[in-house]
This record gives sequence, C-alpha cells and structure tokens, in this order.
Amino acid sequence: MDQRKIISLRMIRQHFVGPADRAEYDALYRDMQPGMNVYWNGFGEPPTLSFRAGFDDISYNRQRQFRRELVKGRFAGGNLGWIVPEDMELFMALYRKPLKEMTEDQRAVMEMIVQQGPSNIQRMKEETGLLVKQITPALKRLQEAFEVYEDQYDGEWDRGWYRFSEMFPEADPGRYTRREALKIVLMRFAYRQVWFDGEMARSFYKLPAKEIRAALADLTEEGGLTEFEGGYVRSEDIPYLKEHEPVPMAFVHAVHRNDFLYKSNEHWLKPKYEEMCASLPYDHELLQYLLIDGEFGGVTVGHFRNGPYDLNDVICDREDAAARMEEIICAVQAANYGKRPARFMGREI
Repeated sequence: MDQRKIISLRMIRQHFVGPADRAEYDALYRDMQPGMNVYWNGFGEPPTLSFRAGFDDISYNRQRQFRRELVKGRFAGGNLGWIVPEDMELFMALYRKPLKEMTEDQRAVMEMIVQQGPSNIQRMKEETGLLVKQITPALKRLQEAFEVYEDQYDGEWDRGWYRFSEMFPEADPGRYTRREALKIVLMRFAYRQVWFDGEMARSFYKLPAKEIRAALADLTEEGGLTEFEGGYVRSEDIPYLKEHEPVPMAFVHAVHRNDFLYKSNEHWLKPKYEEMCASLPYDHELLQYLLIDGEFGGVTVGHFRNGPYDLNDVICDREDAAARMEEIICAVQAANYGKRPARFMGREI
C-alpha cells in the first residue's frame, strides 16, 4: 500500500491537517492518553497536544484541570501524566504497581494522610519528622500503587495529597485485566496511528513487549486488527486506505519530546539522531524533532534551559532541507519563543 496514504490519514486523524475543534479534541486527547506537558519547560503547566488544536488547548486543559476533568497520575514508565477520570480504572489496570509491604517512610506518610486528611509535603515534614528527600520518593511509590492522589487542579506548587480511595471511591482496580485494558488502548492507538508495530506501542505505553504481542495477537484473532507490512492496521481501515487520496501537505513543526507522535517513535528516532549528531563540536542535546510534511526529518540541538533553550544547530536529513531552510527555521523559532538557531546544518546563520 502507498505509504503516502498512511501518512496522510495519520496526519488527518491526529489533526496536524485540519485543526481539532473542542469535540474532536476531547476524542483525540482520550486516544492519546496519558497526556503530558511540553518537555522540560512545561513543568506545572497543563498537558498539550501541540499543533493539533484550533484553539488554545493549554488554557482549555487548565480549565479542565480546575474542574478535575483531567486528573494526574503516574502511568507509562512511572511518568506523570493526565487522563480523563472516566478512564481511571483502565489506566489502573495498565500501570498500578501494588505494594507488597510498605517501608517505614511510606507507612508514616500514608498513616498521616489517613489520620489527618489531605496534606501537603511541608505539613508531612512537620508532622512526621521526615526530610523532603524521604517524603518525595515515598509519595511517588504510593502514587504508583494508586494509594495516594496528588490533587494538582491549578498551577500552584502547594498541592494536597489525598487517599486515592477518597478521591475515586468507585474506582475498581479489578474491573479490567491488564490484557483487556491493553487491547482497548491499542485500538485507540491504531486509529490515530493508522499503521503501527509492536515497538511503537511499547515505546509509547512503556509496557513489556511480551504483553503487547499477546494483546496484538488477541486483537488480530478477534478481527479488530489485521497484520500488514510488518505491523498492524485496523481491519475496517483497509478498504478505506485503498480508496483514500493523500492530501497535500506542506508544513514543518518542531515537536517536543513528550509529544504523542514522538514518544511512539522514540525507539528509533533518538538513536538515529544521536548518532548523526555525535561528532558536533558544541552542545548537541536533542531538543526537538522536526515533523516535515508528516514525517520526521531532523532535529534541533543545543542545551536545555528554563526559558529559551540554547539552539546551537538544526540538523536535517532530507534532500530538500536547504531549499526549505527559512521555513524550517521559522518553525523552530515558533516553538522557541522566537529565538533563532545559531546554525543550520553546521553553518552559522
């Protein structure tokens, strides 16, 4: 099948083509959960689906946080993320790590929350005598076990920690098995990616390859997915893809490292560009990845800082990179507070 058709439909379904209105955005967000904020400089900010909304989705998600229509937890790989509360049982099945036995620090923190109610870290420090460096990992592990909940409904730093059961009294950790939950999210993943393989799913969901293979085998046997060119497509998409006419695309976006599309392809993107940039004689951390006409084709490199990063170079591996230099630089500036990179393909600008 023509790869252009898959890329075209992927860009349409992820709303890089045709920005999402609010109803479309809500469905898109659900399928791309857990949502994350902008890598590095978005700490404390709401999650965002950059370049996909036809409105200010950071403000929109800030309102959803305040109304607790987006809730926080530790999900893929123990990373912080945001989901809609109606999917809490689904993500508990995927990511909950029950505690066999609490450590002394975990028990002290948990007992205080149970006995005295919601508490912030400063109060925990005062009441338990523990240091912040003891409290923080205890809370993280309790959070991974879905024993406590961090109520970040606004951008303030002084957040309350609650018993999870107090905030979500009806959440049943046994509603889904992990296999059942994985099959649900993989079908959502398949819709937005159009074509994907097991490594893409593993890269995004951070779950064992063996479990992903088993869920994919179930979905294939049940008819939801069809194996296709080394990966999978939704069975109902096959006739649609045959008839789909690729839409023309001419855009460049500097995609951050928490983005859904990047995280799904991190397993090959990161090593590829690390190798390509390894010999650069200046700071060359991989900052952002360039999505050009629906495909990844380059990176910005430099050094992460709070605020504008050090943009030392833009490295591309597309044949048309030189011809599109100004378009690429404008996209990089748009994602970096207007800051212009120092170089393009190794040459000073």
